[in-house]
Amino acid sequence: MPDTCKEAEPLNLSAEFPPISTAAWEAAIAADLKGADYEKRLVWRTDEGLKVKPYYRKEDLAGLEGQTDVAPNEYPFARGAGAGWTIAQYLTIPAGAVRGDLLHDSGATAVQELAYALAEGVDALVALTGTGLTADDAAPRIQFVFGVGSNYFFEIAKLRAARLLWSQAVSAFGVAGEPGRMRIHAVTALENKSVCDPWTNLLRCTTEALSAILGGCDSLTVRSFHYPERLAENIQLVLKEEAHLDKVADAAGGSYYIEALTASLAREAWKLFQQVEAEGGYAAAKQSGAVDAALKQSRDTRAKAVSSRRRTLVGVNNYPNLNEKIAGSEEPSTGRLAEPFEKLRLRTERHAARTGRTPMVLLLTHGDLKMRMARAQFCQNYIGCAGFQIAESMEYAGTDADIVVLCSSDSEYLALAREVCPNVKVPVVVAGNPKDQIEALQQAGVTGFVHVMANAVDTLTAWQDRLGMEA
Repeated sequence: MPDTCKEAEPLNLSAEFPPISTAAWEAAIAADLKGADYEKRLVWRTDEGLKVKPYYRKEDLAGLEGQTDVAPNEYPFARGAGAGWTIAQYLTIPAGAVRGDLLHDSGATAVQELAYALAEGVDALVALTGTGLTADDAAPRIQFVFGVGSNYFFEIAKLRAARLLWSQAVSAFGVAGEPGRMRIHAVTALENKSVCDPWTNLLRCTTEALSAILGGCDSLTVRSFHYPERLAENIQLVLKEEAHLDKVADAAGGSYYIEALTASLAREAWKLFQQVEAEGGYAAAKQSGAVDAALKQSRDTRAKAVSSRRRTLVGVNNYPNLNEKIAGSEEPSTGRLAEPFEKLRLRTERHAARTGRTPMVLLLTHGDLKMRMARAQFCQNYIGCAGFQIAESMEYAGTDADIVVLCSSDSEYLALAREVCPNVKVPVVVAGNPKDQIEALQQAGVTGFVHVMANAVDTLTAWQDRLGMEA
């Protein structure tokens, strides 16, 4: 039989995919936008005040050669130690460690966590050298602990930026080479965890562990929260023994986005660090209240984003498990972002236990198919966050609902409200924000509106108050 196999020809991707300039990409984007504002539509503005572009290319790394053109475990250590991480599920964090994780769970942005931890580390280095230790001996003794949240790429870049910043700071003390590499223990965050839909905590911890590992942590603790402790350790075992993530040094290295993000975080954190140093160092800034005030501001901004559902916590402020009961799962108040929604749900459950009945919300669908379905689905997610019983129907007569929510199109609401409001004895709410009809709808008997701009915690709390639920 003749040999029909031919020698494989080398694959030439550059011939198949000729280079396209950034100008050409931008022209194509402008055409697709059809006059829409590029910045508003495609540029993401983060809590840190950074602008994240829709895409990154090689030219975005111009000037970052000192960061990118080095091997792992080489100064300035953005690429980590070049070794795997230690599973440290039951590590006792030593006294005197720099606790960036506490800053994280207190609401710090990535820039704040980096800057304040760096400033505290410098304070510690000054104190150690004051005891007679050389800076080369003192620097490696300082343990840094960072929290890792669910902002996946930012958390990878944050740990890489932390090492860049520390190597730059200790160089002022004459430290160079391996003694100037930051030792990082990472812990998964608590601020974004919830007793609601607790299995989502397992998913959050998985991505957080991955961020910590790809960011180059030296050791890692995955903190379980309302799921079995053994699964927290199993996350690390799977990532190490099955995904083999300890076999690749700095897997994120060279990514245009992550490298650019690393540099941006380091640059902004260094500016804040310099401000803290100008105020006398971390201890002085902490004592003056400046650190706590800054953390409170960022914390309040983040909490408002969750309460208004601009930031999603799956199972908490969106996509709730409507059959879930969380009574008996209460946690002491620690300022977690989910706590306001947990309190809403617990208030409803306690009311149901006391009265023998869970308040019921009727989603009254009417008219335009597309609008009524979209608004009913929105209300399912919105109202379900408070643990109410929800029913959906095109009829309102004979129901024992405690609240009726009209789900229709704006053009049909006024006629529907005039029909329904006089014939029910419970509050009637409109799903949507028909601004030009609000006054007329209120005159017809509508008592409220639910829409994407409404603060969910405030709105649902008002409903509970109106239904006479005990606080």
